[in-house]
Amino acid sequence: MRNLSIIQGAYAAFAKGDVPAVLGILDADIAWTEAEGFPYAGTYHGPNAVLESVFMRLGAEWDGFAVAPAEFIDGGDAVVALGKYSGTYKATGKSFQADFAHVWKLRDGKVIRFVQYVDTLLVHRALQA
Repeated sequence: MRNLSIIQGAYAAFAKGDVPAVLGILDADIAWTEAEGFPYAGTYHGPNAVLESVFMRLGAEWDGFAVAPAEFIDGGDAVVALGKYSGTYKATGKSFQADFAHVWKLRDGKVIRFVQYVDTLLVHRALQA
């Protein structure tokens, strides 16, 4: 239950804009993977890389970007979150909603691996002028 609570807390912190709290649960050697086809696709290593390559870009390029989990699957050292992304891309003014699956792997209370799954076509439609 502890890992599940950590991940639920991360989503609550992100929703409040408390990025330092989210970064605080990440292991120093985290491997954070954004889905192929997503605007920030790739694997980032370490909390600073996640901050600069993902979180800062989300904040700079989107209005109202939200991550709304609807269901959690507790697998002990692995937690899966299912939910919906939404937001408006600033450059085009287009909005989107897309279902996501996030797989979180934890060790000793820290996230060591994150993998995102999302319908990237829905996101790309918001990016197109």
